[in-house]
Formats: sequence, C-alpha cells, structure tokens
Amino acid sequence: MSSLNTLVNNIDAAHNNIQSDVIRSVSSGLTLRNWVIGYYIVEYEQNGSDSSNYGDKIISTITSKLKHIKGMSSTNLKLYRQFYLNYKQLTQAVTQRLKISNIKIGQTVTDQSLKVPVDKLLRNSTFSHFVEFIKLDDKSKRAFYEVETIKGNWSVRELKRQIDSQTFERVGLSLSKKQMIESLQNTSENLIPQQIIKDPYILEFTGLEQKVKYSENDLEASLLNHLQDFLLELGNGFCFEARQKRISIDNEHDKIDLVFYHRILKCHILIDLKIREFSHTDVGQMNFYLNYYKNEIVSKDDNPPVGLILCANKNNTKVEYATAGLDNNLFVSKYKINLPSQKQIEKFIEDELEDLTR
Repeated sequence: MSSLNTLVNNIDAAHNNIQSDVIRSVSSGLTLRNWVIGYYIVEYEQNGSDSSNYGDKIISTITSKLKHIKGMSSTNLKLYRQFYLNYKQLTQAVTQRLKISNIKIGQTVTDQSLKVPVDKLLRNSTFSHFVEFIKLDDKSKRAFYEVETIKGNWSVRELKRQIDSQTFERVGLSLSKKQMIESLQNTSENLIPQQIIKDPYILEFTGLEQKVKYSENDLEASLLNHLQDFLLELGNGFCFEARQKRISIDNEHDKIDLVFYHRILKCHILIDLKIREFSHTDVGQMNFYLNYYKNEIVSKDDNPPVGLILCANKNNTKVEYATAGLDNNLFVSKYKINLPSQKQIEKFIEDELEDLTR
C-alpha cells in the first residue's frame, strides 16, 4: 500500500509541477508578445511623421485592421507601447524565447544599478503585474515592488494593495526596514497558478471562454439568458454582439452585461442589469461604457451608442434609459419606436423574477 501511495503522490506532484510551469509559460509568452507589439509600434512611429496626432492615428488604424485578434483595442495598444518603452531590458528574453530576429538588440539602455533579474521577473509576474509596475514613475519605487513581488510571489491584488498602502514609503521611513519587509511577506496573498489562468489578459490571449460564473450570480445569469432571447424575439432590429463584454483600462476590468447592434438605429445597445434598486451611480457607470464605445468601438457611420440600465427587485422595477448624445430628433424618434417600451421591459423583469424566485 505504501508503494501505491508513493505512486499516487508522484503522479499528483508531477501534474501540479508541470501544470504550473505550463501556465507560467503561457503567462510569460503573453507578456513578451505584448512587448513585441509595443516595440513594433514605437519603431514605426520613430521612422514616420513627427506630427502630434501621428501616434493616435497609427493606433486607430491598427485597431481597425486587427479586429480579428482579441485584445487589440486602442487602449491596449497604447498600453503595449508604454510597456515596451518602460521595459527595454526584456529585449534579450524576447529574441531568445520568441526567435524574433528583427529586434534591435542595441536598444537596451537601462539603469543597471536598479536592474532586477529579467528571468525571475518574467516567471513571477503576469502582464497584469507589469501594468501596475509601469504606473510607477519613480525607478527606485518600481524596482522595490518588482523585487518584493518576486520574493513574496505576490498576486496582482496583493501588489495593488501594497502600492495603495504606500509600502515603499513606509519601509523607507522605518528604522528596521528588514523586519518590516519580513512582516509584509508573512501577511501577503501569494500568486498561485489558478489565479494566473483566470487573468483577463490570459483568457483573451489563449481564447479560453470568460465564463459567466466568474462574474455573475445565478439569478443574474438566468435573467440575462432570458433577456437576450426576449430582445431577439422582438424582431425589430436587435443583433446580438457580446455577452459580458470586457472593457480594460489601466488594469481595471469592467464588464457590460449584454451588447447588441441595432440595424435600424445603426448603433450599439449596451445593457447593464442590476438585481437591486436603481442608484445614481449606475448612470455614471453606464456613461463610462458609452464614452468608451464612442472612442474605441463605433465606426464613423454609426450613431451614438445607447445605454439601457435595467434595475429590479421583487417589489419594484425601474428601467432607466441613458440617452446622452441623442441630439438628432429623427434618431430619437426612431429610438423610441424601435426599442421596447419601459412597460414591456418592466413586465418582462417582473415575470422573470417571479418565476426564478418561486
């Protein structure tokens, strides 16, 4: 029996170790890919026009031509460019691992006194970690958090927590710096492979499904399933486009519950569902979604996007339409005719909640 236990333990250990290595390999591959994209953008810009709008025009063009690749939004492309400019020391790792021969090795000038081992940095940091690092302008502060992330195997959430609590400054003011750093490691949240694979950037890169269960409770999921069918069955122009559409800015990830394109109105319809009373903060959130779509998604022939905030509970149903920007009278008229009425949606939500909570 002891030999069988040994066999089982060996298989279990082999699985865990190899799985961990594979996941970390995918993570570092994503990081290096984003660096390469940033490198190519910077190289192209430096060999082109010097006009102030040139960079944004390039980003916009790339975004429109690479829509078939997830993650190529204008926001992300600008982030990749910034990543390259802040981490030119990754050049050698890129050329060795990715076998890319047209990267200029000479462009690797960094502050050698603050250089953190690249191999350890890549192994212990996801791209989401690097997004947090590049927000830090001070080189000493950035190096401090890089080192402590490696030593403590910090998760992204832990890294954010340490930065927000001004750990670098507090350690600098402390008389016993070593003791304070040791106390940090004893109370910190560590990064584990399971967290890496659920990172939004990794899910996007690998093409894995961002499952609803990661972000919704069962009641919301059921309502969204039926709401999606309800709107499509109306047959007045709704074309389904996305479920849990992710918006990422500066390592902060938000999700729009449902996105449709309305072929009659020629605009995107963004739907946000709240299983509670309506709050004024919901308008601010929807306004953020609408502005993002205006700047990043809509084409020049599209009308402004429309936001539907659906809020409900067992006793009351509120439906708020965020129609900022709909200043064209004809469009507003079409909007009122072609979208379901408030009474229709109120009845739908009330009926659904009654069925789901019996």
